[in-house]
Amino acid sequence: MNASGCAIGLDVGGTKIAGGIVTPDGKVLTKCVVPTLPERGGEAVLIAALRQAAGLLDEARAAGLNPVCIGVGVGELVDLRGNVTSAQTIRWRGLPVQERFSTLAPAVVDADSRVAGFCEAWFGAGRQFKSFLYITVGTGIGCSLIVDGVPHTGARGSTGTLASSPMIAICPHCGAASHPVLEEIASGPALVARYNQRSGTRATSGEEVLSAAAAGNPDAAYVVATAGEALGATVALLVNVLDPEAVVVGGGLGWDRFVASTRKHIWSDTHRQLPILKASYGADAGFVGAAALALRRYPAA
Repeated sequence: MNASGCAIGLDVGGTKIAGGIVTPDGKVLTKCVVPTLPERGGEAVLIAALRQAAGLLDEARAAGLNPVCIGVGVGELVDLRGNVTSAQTIRWRGLPVQERFSTLAPAVVDADSRVAGFCEAWFGAGRQFKSFLYITVGTGIGCSLIVDGVPHTGARGSTGTLASSPMIAICPHCGAASHPVLEEIASGPALVARYNQRSGTRATSGEEVLSAAAAGNPDAAYVVATAGEALGATVALLVNVLDPEAVVVGGGLGWDRFVASTRKHIWSDTHRQLPILKASYGADAGFVGAAALALRRYPAA
């Protein structure tokens, strides 16, 4: 291995901060996970992430490696200069996040869905495609369009916010309007909230609901099926608008129902059989992609 080429990657999400030492070919040498605890505030989360990055840098150097940069993916909007511009969960808006990480090593900060898509483009399920749509389902729901191996950022870095955008639905019978938001139906916390409300139980994680559905629990099965239907319809809308070669999905959510819903709602019958693939890197895609994106900007000497 080229010791001068490794990088530190961090994936800062709503429940955990995952990090690791990553080589230029996407190999994870070591990784660690700590809770995010976003309720403690943005500065405290940033300090925890900086400590995690510093610890990984020390670990890499102690092993005789020479990490050249740090990549950070965060579950918020990030502009083209690496500034966090939203504060839905990780309250880093207004904080000099990229500058603070750059005191440790040259650093890149980007949105988590874009860095995870970059990982799949270079090392995973998206390698064979010129363009693909990457979807991630977790604490939130994110998406990114990958073209020629690079995430499309848009003019201000705000691509991929469809799951947080309300859609207007009008009842044809009574005329009542509703404003459904995909993340309130199909994200991990939404699965928990909907299942607990429907069943009167106290599930604490989306994985718990998925397991209950797989075991035949009718309330969990309904929640997972309707979430998969909603997610599939939304992904189909993106396919109709963007016409990617394929769809790559990270995160588990009633896979068969989701795929069937996606294909059903794709308008063109010549496009309905496009490849819909599970992501190769799973939960590691965020920090691996962040490290890889940093190495793209700050390549090894």
